[in-house]
Amino acid sequence: MDYYQAILLALVQGITEFLPISSSAHLILANQLLGWGTGSLAFDIAVHTGTLSAVLFHFRHELQAILTSNHSPSLALATDHNLFLLIVIATLPVMVVGGLYRDLIEIHLRSSEIIALATIVFALLLWFADWRRSQTDAASLSVCQAFIIGIAQACALIPGTSRAGITITAALLLGLSRRQALNFSFLLAIPVIAAASGLNLLEIMQGRMLDANLWGTMVVGFVVSAVFALYTMKLFIYFVDKIGMLPFVIYRLVLGVILLLIINPSVP
Repeated sequence: MDYYQAILLALVQGITEFLPISSSAHLILANQLLGWGTGSLAFDIAVHTGTLSAVLFHFRHELQAILTSNHSPSLALATDHNLFLLIVIATLPVMVVGGLYRDLIEIHLRSSEIIALATIVFALLLWFADWRRSQTDAASLSVCQAFIIGIAQACALIPGTSRAGITITAALLLGLSRRQALNFSFLLAIPVIAAASGLNLLEIMQGRMLDANLWGTMVVGFVVSAVFALYTMKLFIYFVDKIGMLPFVIYRLVLGVILLLIINPSVP
């Protein structure tokens, strides 16, 4: 991997990680168009750690409040329950499903056809959820709601679904406002990204030592993904408050069609 490839892939990862448009679909599209391989686990760790650093920095004050007083008033998510506990509850389903069926998912659910169809289907579901969303803030995120959002998040193990997209969709369908849905989706990214990076690191440790030639591209990947992820979160919140989810839905539908055309170029 050269520095140009590292910068572009980190840019794609940083921009798409927290948007409801599927980072996996974009990485597949970039690799297809440019004829690149799938990359390395070490680079994946670097860019995911970058996006993790971004969300930790963005919510640094809120996370401090959650850890010290069990909730954060500025997030307007939970007043009757420990928000940290709700994050744990919502994270359990994806951890269990991912742990039990990781190999199955890697082998059978990473085809370009599945990615394209998931991109389209879950785009329509996001549109429906945003169309019928609650106009006012829910009083409090409940344990049951958190668990249901967690079950939805487990569906994001199917590439093309989008972890951000499916958690925001579930939150909107459960009556949360747009801002509440975004906040909880961002917070749920913290344990999920940390766990995924930890698993990749474990695989590297069980194999050979890390090639010293990768350090340069890893540092570049970390910095680029962190910077663009941070600013993408800020812009995403601003644009959703102003215009809602429809532009992202349209974008996903177009992306899904493009992926299908790449898979089957003979399709008119």
